[in-house]
Amino acid sequence: MICVPNVKINLGLNVLRKRQDGYHDIETLFVPYNDIHDTLEVIKADDYSRISARLFAVYGDSVTQAVSPDGKIMITIAIPGDSPDWDPMDDLCVKAYRLLDADYDLPSVKIFLEKTAPVGAGLGGGSSDAATVLKILDSLFSLGLSEEKLAVYAAKAGSDCPFFIYNRPMLGRGRGEILTPFELNGIFNGYEMRVIVPEGISVSTSQAYKNIVPRIPEHSVPEVLAKPVEQWKEFLFNDFEPAVFADHPELSAIKKSLYDSGAVYASMSGSGSALFALYKK
Repeated sequence: MICVPNVKINLGLNVLRKRQDGYHDIETLFVPYNDIHDTLEVIKADDYSRISARLFAVYGDSVTQAVSPDGKIMITIAIPGDSPDWDPMDDLCVKAYRLLDADYDLPSVKIFLEKTAPVGAGLGGGSSDAATVLKILDSLFSLGLSEEKLAVYAAKAGSDCPFFIYNRPMLGRGRGEILTPFELNGIFNGYEMRVIVPEGISVSTSQAYKNIVPRIPEHSVPEVLAKPVEQWKEFLFNDFEPAVFADHPELSAIKKSLYDSGAVYASMSGSGSALFALYKK
């Protein structure tokens, strides 16, 4: 089964407090963004891949392939211009398989991943891949899992992963795994979104959290989103920006350039480095 896992952007990201378990409580609105995505195929071990030949033809020696010690997973990863700088067996797609395999003793599979969504950009590409693997495995092996049950497994893979099970606007709280549906009610009507992914800048989420200063904002994310988009600049913040911009001042310059070019709202997504802007149509 072939899917194209999309990324997300964060409208507002309040880091409220550090928790006793080492994580942070946050508040954000996750919104799907479909113009940037990976390509993912998961098949039974004895099935024929429809994208394998293309990956090797296009990416050649930069394609990385690995087989798990138990032989249950073969994963192939292709990234434009490079090989992955992580062990394929550490990829979140493998972790997602392992989570379901522990409970359902799944048959062997092959995973083919074309990573065209940027890594370390705060867009959640890896989390989206993992959530999509869970959904594909549920369908491929007729597990009959509800979205809510899949979201429980996804939360074990990563904090952003549950959102991608639902893949519709969701208010995220807790680590980001406590999700509440959110109606946009035409918020984006009359606006177009542009996402900028600066080349050569990858931000470590764990490092970004180490540099963060938690705070309780005067206005919650839902309260700010109820205001006209033109007012978001004054009230809707991403708390990662001060620390990340201090390390990467070029990101601050890009954000300024977005406003200079006529954006009514601009922000970094997640822990960066991607930025997005809303423009009046």
